[in-house]
Amino acid sequence: MEATSYRTHGCGELRPHHVGQRIRIVGWVRRVRDLGHFAFADIRDRTGILQLYARAESPLYATLRKLGREWVIQAEGTLRLRESPNPTLPTGQVELEVETLTVLNPSHTPPFLIEDETDGLEDLRLQYRYLDLRRPVMQARLMLRARLLAVLREYLTKRGFLEIETPMLIRSTPEGARDFLVPSRLKPGSFYALPQSPQLLKQLLMIAGYDRYFQVARCFRDEDYRGDRQAEFTQLDCELSFVTQEEILEIFTDLVRVAFQEVLGVDIGLVGRLSYAEALAQYGSDKPDLRYSLKWEDVTAWAQQQPVPFWKGRSVFWMWVPNVQASRKLQDAWRALAQEVGIPSVAFVQKTAQQISTSLSKFLSVETLPLQGEGVGLWVALEKGPSPGLGALRSALIRDLNLPPERDWAVLWVTDFPLFEEVEGRLAPAHHPFVHPHPEDLDRLETDPLRVRGLAYDLVINGYEILSGSLRCHTPQLQRRIFRLLGLGEAEMEEKFGFLLQALSYGAPPHGGCAFGLDRWVMLMAGGHSLRDVIAFPKTASGADLMLGAPAPLDPDQKAEVLRWLSS
Repeated sequence: MEATSYRTHGCGELRPHHVGQRIRIVGWVRRVRDLGHFAFADIRDRTGILQLYARAESPLYATLRKLGREWVIQAEGTLRLRESPNPTLPTGQVELEVETLTVLNPSHTPPFLIEDETDGLEDLRLQYRYLDLRRPVMQARLMLRARLLAVLREYLTKRGFLEIETPMLIRSTPEGARDFLVPSRLKPGSFYALPQSPQLLKQLLMIAGYDRYFQVARCFRDEDYRGDRQAEFTQLDCELSFVTQEEILEIFTDLVRVAFQEVLGVDIGLVGRLSYAEALAQYGSDKPDLRYSLKWEDVTAWAQQQPVPFWKGRSVFWMWVPNVQASRKLQDAWRALAQEVGIPSVAFVQKTAQQISTSLSKFLSVETLPLQGEGVGLWVALEKGPSPGLGALRSALIRDLNLPPERDWAVLWVTDFPLFEEVEGRLAPAHHPFVHPHPEDLDRLETDPLRVRGLAYDLVINGYEILSGSLRCHTPQLQRRIFRLLGLGEAEMEEKFGFLLQALSYGAPPHGGCAFGLDRWVMLMAGGHSLRDVIAFPKTASGADLMLGAPAPLDPDQKAEVLRWLSS
């Protein structure tokens, strides 16, 4: 840490090679201990913890022993080797013999322990977030976030990307979630929207010829909060011109590899790739956690030859979990889950050293089943093809059987997503309406749109979608075809997207890009369990800021002014 008039070093920077030097530090009092002949205090700043001490005969002994928790102090003295080192601290071999001590600011007694293992409940810690952020684990997470951002910026800049900011007040356009709306004072009755993403603006930058763009973008979606989602979040947003999908995947695979190596010192190993159809068939999910090798196998052809009545005419999938046993209670819980997620039939087989048992014993001869070793197997019958229910069941097996991950990190590209999905009998974009259709499927765009794939891709890390992207429609003709399929007439196209269609008419280059969910990525790297662990000032599950008291009612004058705008 850079020296200033207040300090020569950070508390956590001092090591045996500094012994004998005159040191000045500042920080917060973590705790004080009075042992009679000595008084000790642990002082903390963002770099770590340092122990101070004063002998009983020192004039500073009385001052040091009366320090309170979280007081801000400045201490100066000579660094000594500790007689009893503390191996749990990086500074555990040294301590500062205090020769001058200044209280810069006392503190109220904090409402919870400022420790990694705190006694504060989450709502209380969010109310006093500035205290919660003093905990070493929180500081480590935010410093990791800062380090990751620095690495990403350096990498992208070296590869020719320009960091360009886009507006926060934009026009409301349909992107899937509800917009946060901002009334315009100068145009009564009109509204801005806070951006759900810079999607259209970055496409316009490609049309403007900037070729490679990135931005650490603040984005807003008025949707329900949960552990891995906040209405206000941060993306690393990127766009490129004159590149293929393969070239985009190569760049961002390398970026992720470099980021893990630079930030965590981790080699992520092989980065896999599956099509959307393959991911759904093998794992029941478009974001499978491949730290676990459990995989579904389509055994429909075999199943149709068996005398099992509830398999007839259905797709049947099989999974074998080796070296485990499942109680009847667990099997009943999995059956109940299967019903919840739309799976009409689940059957089990269990093999131990003594016997093989199955719920299908009256239909199948267990001796003919190709079971490798001991374990549990299950057959799932679906009305048609693979479904996300398979993924829910796979996740439950992993959780309920306490299966250990087979590796620390599993990184996977999922490609060839459907361009459209059906929602309430109408076509809707599976990602957003600007995705370029797969060239092999263009001829069925109007005749069989639900079978059209998009040039879209997601990056999945340990079961979390960390990146989503696509190649874009770069001609107005193709973009209009997509809009028509989504039910937009010419007038509505012009009203909502006229600026984009016009821009595409002025020599738009082939282009594509992606956006990383930065908060989610940091959460994974930092070992957090919620986005609130890695965002400095997050909202609660109900969208409240307990520290600032937001959202809050307007005062009467503000409310009257807003009502005038709305009625104009």
